[in-house]
Amino acid sequence: LRSQGTFMFESLSIISLGLLSGFVFGFLLQKGGVTKYEVIVKQFLLKDFTVLKTMLTAIVVGGFGVYFLEGQGLAKLSIKPAILVANIGGGLIFGVGMVLLGLCPGTAVAALGERNGRAFFGTLGMLTGAWIQAETYGPISGCAKWVDLGSLTLSQVLKVSPMVVLTGLAVISVSLFLAIEFFER
Repeated sequence: LRSQGTFMFESLSIISLGLLSGFVFGFLLQKGGVTKYEVIVKQFLLKDFTVLKTMLTAIVVGGFGVYFLEGQGLAKLSIKPAILVANIGGGLIFGVGMVLLGLCPGTAVAALGERNGRAFFGTLGMLTGAWIQAETYGPISGCAKWVDLGSLTLSQVLKVSPMVVLTGLAVISVSLFLAIEFFER
C-alpha cells in the first residue's frame, strides 16, 4: 500500500513483530480463560475476578513496557486528547457491547480463534462500527469536542514522573489482587 509515494507501513519486520505480539496476547487471553462468555458475565456479577486481574496485569506490564521502549528510543508516545463527550459516549457503546456480547474487543478476537460464533458476530459488529465511525467522524467531530481537556496524562496532572504513577498503579493492583484472593477464599 502506498500513500503519497511512501509505504503506509514502516517495514515487514515491524508488521511481523505486531502480528507475533498479537498472537502471543491472544494465546495468553485464551489460556487465562477470559475468552469465555461465562467468565466475563461472572465478572459483571462480581463472582469471578479473572478479567479484572488480567486487565490490571496487562495495564501495568504494558505501561512499564511502553515507557521502557520510549526510553530506549524504540517507541514514540502519541497522547490523544481527552475529549469527555466522545470518551463517555465511546465508553457507553463499549460497555453495552461488552455486556451484550460477553466479550471485549481483545477477547472477542481471541475467541474468534476458538471458532466462537458469538465472537464472529461481535468482531463483525466492531468492524462495522469502526467503518461507520470513520465515515461519519468529519461531520460529527465538532459536536464531540465540547469538552476537550487536551493531551493530558495522569503524571502531568499530578506533576510526577510516569514511573511514579505506574509504580503506584502496580502497588494498588497487587493490593487488590491480595484482597480479591482473601475474599474469594
